[in-house]
Parts: sequence; structure tokens; C-alpha cells
Amino acid sequence: MDLVPRRANLASMARLALPIVTVQVGMMFMGVVDTMMVGRLSAIDLAAVALGNAYFYTIAVFGIGMLMALDPIVAQAVGAEDPEGIARGMQRGFALTLFLALAASVLFLPSRAVFVLLRQPADVVPVAAGYIFGSIPGMFPFYAFVVLRQSLQALGRVSPIVLTIVAANVLNVFLNWVLIFGNLGFPRMGAVGSAWGSSVARWFMAALLLALSWSAVKPFLSRVRREAFDVLALGRMAWLGTPLAFQQQLEFGAFAIIGVMMGWFGTIAMAGHQVAINLAALAFMVALGIAGASAVLVGRAVGRRDMVEARRAAGAGTLLGGSFMVATACVFLWAPGFLAGIYTSDAEVLAVAVVLLPIAGIFLVADGLQAVAAGVLRGAGDTRSPFLFNALGFWGFGIPVSVVLAFPLGMGGEGLWWGLAAGLGAVAVLLYLRVRRLLARDIRRTVIDDPGASRAARRRRVA
Repeated sequence: MDLVPRRANLASMARLALPIVTVQVGMMFMGVVDTMMVGRLSAIDLAAVALGNAYFYTIAVFGIGMLMALDPIVAQAVGAEDPEGIARGMQRGFALTLFLALAASVLFLPSRAVFVLLRQPADVVPVAAGYIFGSIPGMFPFYAFVVLRQSLQALGRVSPIVLTIVAANVLNVFLNWVLIFGNLGFPRMGAVGSAWGSSVARWFMAALLLALSWSAVKPFLSRVRREAFDVLALGRMAWLGTPLAFQQQLEFGAFAIIGVMMGWFGTIAMAGHQVAINLAALAFMVALGIAGASAVLVGRAVGRRDMVEARRAAGAGTLLGGSFMVATACVFLWAPGFLAGIYTSDAEVLAVAVVLLPIAGIFLVADGLQAVAAGVLRGAGDTRSPFLFNALGFWGFGIPVSVVLAFPLGMGGEGLWWGLAAGLGAVAVLLYLRVRRLLARDIRRTVIDDPGASRAARRRRVA
């Protein structure tokens, strides 16, 4: 099987990936700015953002994964030139958003009790719980933005997303300045203020993206399709997205549990971990953007039933993603002190971050490759393999290695991070093998609608 991309495949991947990467980095940059601005207050506020973000995304990422079912549904419909399939997919995405936002908000309510149960530092717990409470109002627009983003990426209309992210970052800096530091007559809210600012920014993002992209999405949203809210079809979409949701939750949950265990080593260790993981996550956004582009191009090729182009798109994504992450690893290995110094001037926090960043550089290579492989599989409609391999790689291998290295062998935080590297390496190998096996054969388009129901609907429209 030939996965070697042609120059045209690399060019197509780069053209689509660049704006998607810009969006991913822009979204992550909002969190980076939050961390950098909060880090100027105290180690407690910095640690609270780390703990709050871990809890937030451990829950919220389930919905993100569920909505990633739009990648194969919409991209394959684009490739098959099926506008009604695109419309039904988008409208079902918004229907699921209502349920997902409500469920996540309910699960945020007991955050303080959960932090206490997990034996987190007593001075960090109330601030982190306040951070979670301030995030609740932003959950519906958070998921609505994901629906629009995934759909527009599949349609190849990414410029509205880029413009929205740029504007949202400007607003986020202003809101942080006001709410974190107590300017313009507002109280000084610290880390909690950054959460409230993020909620406001998420409403702004969803509204602005809808306005900027209306000409592109109007044909699919202006008229409600009754079939879009068919319970069985919604159930099939949820069934397709559930493995993606669990995959995302398992992956982020692995990083979150590492963050929790870092908290057992104290506030300084937790703050240093937050600096290092924030930098690693920012670099990972590039690979995640390339993974999104890979899902779109592979999905379109599958929709056209062109497996040669599907394989070449997979190869192009792997080459671009792997090359960038190797370059990033070199920077992390050679300049950890400079990178950590951007976030904090606390000598103790810096010392922790400088030790962890070179490890991050090493595991980022595997992390980038596994992300791209998962994107390829998602575009092809295989949502179950990434879930199974994440369970095996992270929780069956990586986390146990982290625990053994950190505690019985006494390596502390370094041991936790080396276990992460081991888990990511295992997931990357398993996913790559699955990509080769799946793309070696013809793949049929992912079907959500019952064919009989669709024919009946067409007969009603004709009559």
C-alpha cells in the first residue's frame, strides 16, 4: 500500500492545515494568555488554573469528541456532493449541543468536593472550584462553536474561524486585564476572573462565527430538516461519536490524572507542571490542526470513493505533523529555561518547569503522530480504534509506568512525565498500524440516515 504523498497532496494538506492550525493555536493561546497573566499573581492562582483546567477539560472534552463525528459525516457528504447530508449533519450537531452543555454543567457543580477527595492543596481548592463555577455559563456556546468549526472545516471555509479566533483573543486579553487584576472598577478576581472572562469570550466566539459564516452555512441551517431530528438517526450519530468522546476523555484524562498526582507533590510542583504542560499543549495544537485537515481530506476522498487520494492524504498529514513535532522537540530540549521564563519569574516554579520541558519535547513527537493517525481514522469513519488504543496505551501502559516511576522508584514529577511519554509512544504505534491496515482496502461512506426513511422523505417532497 502506497502512503507516500505527491507534491500536490502536500500542497493541499498545507493549504487546509494552515488556517486550521491557526485556529487551534489561537484557541489554545487564549489559555496560554490566561496562564501567563494569572502566573504574575501567585503560585496559588497558577496552580488553581492548572487544576481547574484539568477538571474542566476532563468533562468538556467528552462533548468535543462526540461532536467530532461531524468530521466523517460532513466531509464525506461534501465528497459525495450531498448537500442534504451536510444539512442534516450540522443540525444534528446543534441538537446534541443542547444535551451536552447541560450534562457538562451539572457535572461541574461538585468540583470542590472532588478536589478535596483527590487531596489537592488546601489553598488551591477554593480558587480552582471558583474557576470551574465561572466556566459554566460558557458551555453552550463552547459546544456550538465546535459544531460550526468542524462543519466549516469540512466545507473548506475556514477564514471565518480564523477571524473569529483573532477577535476572541483580543477580547480575552481585555477581559483578563479587567477581571483578573480588577481594573475599570471591577473587583480583583484572580484566577476566577479568567474563567468568567472565558465564558463571555465563548459567547462572543459562537455569535461572531455564525455571523461571519452565515453565507456559507445558510443553505444548511436556514430551513429545518425534519429528518435531522429523527431520534434513531440522532442515536446513530451519537453512537458514531461516543467512541471519539471516550477517546478524547481517556487521552485528556490521562494528562489530568498526571496533574492530580503532581498536586500531591505540592503547590510549586503543580505550578511548574502547569507551565510545562501549557507549552506542550500549545505545540500540540499544530499537530491537532494537521489532524483536522487530514480528517477532512481523507473523508472527502472516501466520499468520492477515491482510496488512492485517501492514502496520499494520510501520508501528507503524517509527514507534515511529524516534521513539525520533531522541530518543536529540538526547541524544547535546547531552550527550556527561556520558554519557562515567559510564564513565571518564581525560581522554584522555573526549576520544576525546566526539568519537565525536555521530557515534553520527546513525547510531543509521539503525541503529534498519534493525533494525525487518529484524524485519518476519523475521516475514514473508524471512531472505535482510537478509543481502544488510547485505553490500552494510556491506561493499560502509560499511567502504570508513571505511577511506578514516580512513587516506588522515587522519580517524582519526572517519573510521571516519562510514563506519559511511554503511553503516547504505544498509542502512536498502534494507531499507525491500524491506519495502514484500514486504508489497504476500499472504505464505504459512513451512513447515519436509514436508507428506507430517506427514500420515503424524498417521495414526500416530490409529492
